[in-house]
Amino acid sequence: MPAAPLIDRRSALLGTGAILLAAGLVDQAHAVAAGVFEDVRRHGARGDGVAIDSPAINRAIEAAAKRGGGTVVVPAGRYLCFTLRLRDNIALVLSAGATIVAADPDTHGAHYDPPENYLEEQFQDFGITHVHNSLISGDGVSNVAILGPGMLHGLGLDREGPGDRWHGRAGWQSAAALGITPRALALRDEKERAPIGRANKTIGLMRCRNFRLQGFTILQAGHFGVIAHGCSNLQIEGLVIDTDRDGIDIDACRDVRIVNCTVNAPKDDAIVLKSSYALGRAMLCEDVLISGCKTSGYAMGSLLDGSYRPSDYLSPDKLGPLGRIKLGTETNGGFRNIRISDCICTNSRGILMGIVDGGTLEDVSVSGILLRDPVNHPLFVHHAARMRAPRGTPVGRIRGVRFQDVTVSGAHPRFPCGVEGIADAPVEDVIFRDIDIAAQGGGTREDAARDPEYRRETSLEVSYLGTLPAAGFYARHARRLTIRNVSLRTAAADARPVVALRNVDGGIVDGIASPMPPEAVLDSRDSRAVALGKVTRWGD
Repeated sequence: MPAAPLIDRRSALLGTGAILLAAGLVDQAHAVAAGVFEDVRRHGARGDGVAIDSPAINRAIEAAAKRGGGTVVVPAGRYLCFTLRLRDNIALVLSAGATIVAADPDTHGAHYDPPENYLEEQFQDFGITHVHNSLISGDGVSNVAILGPGMLHGLGLDREGPGDRWHGRAGWQSAAALGITPRALALRDEKERAPIGRANKTIGLMRCRNFRLQGFTILQAGHFGVIAHGCSNLQIEGLVIDTDRDGIDIDACRDVRIVNCTVNAPKDDAIVLKSSYALGRAMLCEDVLISGCKTSGYAMGSLLDGSYRPSDYLSPDKLGPLGRIKLGTETNGGFRNIRISDCICTNSRGILMGIVDGGTLEDVSVSGILLRDPVNHPLFVHHAARMRAPRGTPVGRIRGVRFQDVTVSGAHPRFPCGVEGIADAPVEDVIFRDIDIAAQGGGTREDAARDPEYRRETSLEVSYLGTLPAAGFYARHARRLTIRNVSLRTAAADARPVVALRNVDGGIVDGIASPMPPEAVLDSRDSRAVALGKVTRWGD
C-alpha cells in the first residue's frame, strides 16, 4: 500500500486553514469527522499547561497511523508532555500558539520512555547513544514530518548524562566477559540508573527515512535540540533553536539538508555532524548540505526575545561560548560529500572539522561564510588519534577539504586559521582560497617563535595549541596545501608571518595581501616543496 501523502509545504506554511480549504471543508469539526486530520483535543488533550497531555497526543498519532497515516494537529495551547512516539506516514502540525512543553520529572514523576540502546562498548556519551528518552522520538519510522509554526519547549529536559564506557577507560569490564547483558552491566552504575524515566533531548531519531522538520521553534532543548542517527533523506528547514547545549546533531546519516535554520547555542555546538558508534557499527555521515543558516553563542533565550545578550559561559578551555558549525566529536565512520554554504556565524567559535577516532573525512566544501567576532580559530582542520573505537581500528585520514569565499572580522590574535595533522597521517589536499580576514593583530616576536605543543592522542578541540606563530594561517603535518588569494588586515601591528608552515610537504602560497613586508609573509621551516607566489603589501 503506498504511503499516505504528507501535507505539502504551502499547506504547512499556511496552517490548518489551508488544509481545510484544500479538502473543501468548512471547519475543523467537519475535517475531523471526514478523517482529514486528528485534532489532539478530540483525544483528550487539554492544552492548559497543567494536565499531562502526552497520552492524548499519542492516541491521536496512533489513530492516524491505524488509517495508514495522516495529519495530527496540535491547536493553540500549552501541552505538558512526556515522550511522544512518532509513527509511519504522520505529519505532526504545531499550530500557531501551540507549545509542547517537556514535563519536569522532579515535579510530575519520571515517566519518559526509558533508554533503549545498550551496547557491549559505548564509545560515545549516554545522550548520544539513546533516542527513546526524548520529548519526541522516532525509531525506524518513515514518511514523517513535524511542522510549525508552533514551539517545543524542553523545560523539563536534562542537559547532562553519563559518559562513555569502553576499553580505554580505567576499570572497564565487558558484559560478555562477566556473562551478563550490556544493559545489566550499565545499570550497575548509579549514574546509568538515574536517567531512567527522564529525558535529555527534544527530538531523537534513529534509523528513520523520508523525514521533514520545518518551520517550528525549539527553546531550552536539553542536551540536544534535534539528534538523528542513521537516518536518510532528512530535511530540516526554517527551524529556530535557542538553547544552551547542542542545537542540531546529524550522526551517521545520509542525504540530509539543513537549510535556513537559526541556531543559538552558547554552551555547545549549534550544528554538528558526527559519525559515532551509536548504531553499533561505524557508519559514514555523507551527502549533507548545510546552507543559509545562522549560528551564534548569545545567552540562551536572548535570540527569541531579541536582546542578543552576551553569554558569560567560558567552556572548559576558558575561551568563551561555542555555538559553531562542526564536523567531528565522534568520527568512527567518517564524513564524505559535505557542503556548508552561505552561512552567518556570529559571537561563536569558528568552523572546526576533523577525524580523531578513525574514519576518513573527504570531499568537504565550505563557501560563502561570514564569521564575525569568532571566539577561536575561524577555520580549522584537525587530525588526531584519540581512537575511541573498537580495538584494532586504524588511524583515519583527512583529504580534499576546500574553504572558499569566507569573510572573517574581529579575529582573535591568538587564533589564526589552521591545519593540524599528525606525523604518521598528515592532512592532505586542503585549499584556502578567497579568504578575507580582519584581525585584531598584536602578535609578538615571542609568539612568532613558539613551537606549539604536539598531541597525537587528543580530542577534536585544538585550544591546547595556544597562541600560534602566524597572524593568518598555520599548518603542521600537511601535504599539498594551497593558500591562495588571501587578504589580511590587522588593527594592531603583528610581528608574526601571515603564513607559518611546519612539516608541510608541498604547498602553494599565492596572492597574499597584508601589512607585512614580502619577506615576512611566509615562514616554512621544516617543510619542503613550498612555493611563494605574488605578495602585495597594503599601501604599496
